[in-house]
Amino acid sequence: MVSKNKFLISVFAALFLLLLGIQVYFMYKTYQVKERDIYRSVIDGLPAYTDTEESTQRAQETKDDALQKVIIQYYNKEISKKDFIKNFTDNRYAVRKRLSHYIDNRLQKDGYKISARIEYTSIIHLPDSTKLIDKPFIVFETKEKVKNPKIGNTSSWETTSSKKRDSDHKEIERRDTFYVKSQIDFEITNIKTIVFKELALLFFCCILLLSCVLLIYISTIKNLIKQQKQVEVLHMVVDNISHEFKTPIATLKIASKTLKKGWNPEMLPLIDRQISRLESLVFQLHQDENPEEPVFIQPKDWNFFVHDLSFTYPKVEFKFDNTITGELPFDKNLMETVIKNLCENSVKYGASIVTVNLTTASQNLQIVVLDDGQGMEAKELKNIFEKFYRIQSNNIHNSKGLGLGLYMVKKIITQYHGTIEVYSQPGKGSTFRISAPYNTDDLPQEKTTTDEN
Repeated sequence: MVSKNKFLISVFAALFLLLLGIQVYFMYKTYQVKERDIYRSVIDGLPAYTDTEESTQRAQETKDDALQKVIIQYYNKEISKKDFIKNFTDNRYAVRKRLSHYIDNRLQKDGYKISARIEYTSIIHLPDSTKLIDKPFIVFETKEKVKNPKIGNTSSWETTSSKKRDSDHKEIERRDTFYVKSQIDFEITNIKTIVFKELALLFFCCILLLSCVLLIYISTIKNLIKQQKQVEVLHMVVDNISHEFKTPIATLKIASKTLKKGWNPEMLPLIDRQISRLESLVFQLHQDENPEEPVFIQPKDWNFFVHDLSFTYPKVEFKFDNTITGELPFDKNLMETVIKNLCENSVKYGASIVTVNLTTASQNLQIVVLDDGQGMEAKELKNIFEKFYRIQSNNIHNSKGLGLGLYMVKKIITQYHGTIEVYSQPGKGSTFRISAPYNTDDLPQEKTTTDEN
């Protein structure tokens, strides 16, 4: 179950990362498309605010006489380059003014903070292909400089002029044609804020979707873990009950065989005790539905535990010393489980003699179980109380069982805040020493008995 859960977690993690990657890629592409749309709306609005020359993508003619005059003067070297650029820039004043108005209008209308720049990159005298400028010059740029232009509008146009001169008293017409190329660059400095604002709902929905998927998964895993724990508890109950059923059933089988051989009235109390034991085990399954007061153990009950073991294992000698004379505030069924599991563990590992000593001192129950079995190595002692643990020899289990007996003993003694000490050597048997504190005030007042030695 654990490995299956790990596999499911790994698969979901991989699928979730894939979904996350797809969502991030989708949001990134959506961001790019929205950014292009915003810049396209900016470039599409230019024709209404700039000259035709700065707006067209192909060469056209212009009849701007003032512009022609400035270019011709510079071509004829009648003015310096500095004066040419100044006069050219002054000539483009109307364009600069309209562009500034356009930028202010988009800021007010859409909140776009636009940086713009008008740059003339080439002026060529077409008849002889003479370049009038060797590098671009800027005629307009916003206060906030264009650092990373996202879009540029490149345009070119021609200006042509004719001039008559007297030469030998003849009129000669001279035609000057100039090819002018310009570029307008734009950058929206707050583009990220604008795009995220317009796509905020989409981004929120994507994040919400991923969060819901993650929360559903976490909830599912929690339910799986909860169900797994419930299954483990159920398995533990079944294991414990099956282990507890084993001894009374075995005793009843032997009693049945004995009665088949001949009538023996002494078998009836033993059979009654085993039936009561089975009834109490069944009752434990419905303890939450029908809560009742625990049945405290009486002095004679200890004797019955060992007597039943002697009957179940006739080939084993059980020595029993009990100095307890009064009722103790321990559950009878739980104490029976402790005594029988310890003794059966001794029998299971080869004991022929099992000694059980019971005493009380200073409101502490003392239980000592000794055997002459095969014993245990020191390295095994720390593990014998683990659930399903069984001692191995050469990596082979030499005894039958589920490995629940000592686990249940440890669990019961821990429930009573007691301690267990184990002493054992290979070939010399084992000794289990239990000390469990109790308080006689827990007994019904009319049954309280002082039994300290």
